[in-house]
Amino acid sequence: MIYIADNILNYFIYLFITYFGFKGRPRKNKLLIGASIFVMLSAGVYNAYFDTNSPIIYMVWSVLSISLFFEDSPLHLVLLSAALMYFTGIIDTFTVMLLQIVFVGGGISGTDTAWWMEAAYLLSFLIYLLVYVLLLKKNEVYLCHIELKYKLALLIQGSIFQMFYNFVFVFFNENEAMYGQDAYAVFFISIAGVIYSIFLTLGLAIKNVLSNRQNQELKSFMHMQKQQYDYQLKQSWAIRRFKHDLVNHMGVLRELITQRKTENAKDYIDKIWNIQEDFDLKLHTGDSFLDVIVNYYFYLAKKEKIDFALTGKLTEKMSLDMVDLTSLMGNVLQNALEAAGKAAVPRIRVELMEHKKEIFIVVSNSMAETIHTKGGLFATWKKDKENHGFGMKNIAAAVEKYHGEYYMDSTAENGEPMFKISISIPRENKACE
Repeated sequence: MIYIADNILNYFIYLFITYFGFKGRPRKNKLLIGASIFVMLSAGVYNAYFDTNSPIIYMVWSVLSISLFFEDSPLHLVLLSAALMYFTGIIDTFTVMLLQIVFVGGGISGTDTAWWMEAAYLLSFLIYLLVYVLLLKKNEVYLCHIELKYKLALLIQGSIFQMFYNFVFVFFNENEAMYGQDAYAVFFISIAGVIYSIFLTLGLAIKNVLSNRQNQELKSFMHMQKQQYDYQLKQSWAIRRFKHDLVNHMGVLRELITQRKTENAKDYIDKIWNIQEDFDLKLHTGDSFLDVIVNYYFYLAKKEKIDFALTGKLTEKMSLDMVDLTSLMGNVLQNALEAAGKAAVPRIRVELMEHKKEIFIVVSNSMAETIHTKGGLFATWKKDKENHGFGMKNIAAAVEKYHGEYYMDSTAENGEPMFKISISIPRENKACE
């Protein structure tokens, strides 16, 4: 039974790391999942029957069981499962040696599975769990996000540590009687150094991921700012052009009136009025900077033939910094624009409401299908999910910075899927530093 227990513990470790570390998707076909479990148990029964712990059997069932359980390209699953088998094997070796020293008092010859090996797997799992909780989950990073060079560094580092640790283990066995507590100190300090080094390498890899994310967010923000600047530049150019031609327009009107061509003068005035409307702000929010943002997305919506409506008006300027307001409303309206563009009846509604202590902004948009929220955020529909989805995180960060709140809801309105985000920002509220 100990061989079967050994396989089951290893199996759960593989599933845990693949699912939580690499965002592996379990197969929908229950027969393949059942085959994965069957392969793992069969290998345990084989080892138990022949009383052996064959490395070949271990490699085959490890790779095959993971490939059967998760959805992905066969080559990627084989490489991933092989790498996991190799790296976890290194960690398992460390923990087995540790427990042998603690419980047995020294190394045991042979490779047979023994009772302390099961405890070693549980200790290994504790290390993986700590890595997940303290590093991955805390920073919202998956192992699949980490660059290849860091993954290779971990594998190479593990190999070096294993060779070094074998020497330490031999040193303890041969010198424990002579050095006593000093031999134990060397042993435990070395294993602490190994685990710390792995955490340190992972920490550097995660910082690299977070840095890349910040750069991506900055690029996105700068792109948004540039688009709004180009829009304002276009409006400014239209105004300058109109002013430049204003003298000529007045001259034409004066001549038409002099010749008593009243109807022609009225038609000409209508044409001039239409020119003026092209660069006039269509929507007014009560906040001059918010006007620029809303009118920019109104302009984009008009180009994409998306119905865009604004209701309500603020009586005073919002307390948000210009950068934060751009990040907040720019991301909200950009998401709405992209989602509405895929809908059968594309439309966006922006509602502004004031309360004695709060300002409410509600943005609703039609969409192609209902979006299910998760953890307060909705999943991006873009193919490049790793580099997208920052929009909602930026919205959440801006709202939190000003002690506000936001709520998202995905419903149906007249049989049409609609997404709505409601944001409340306290009046005269200083941002969190």
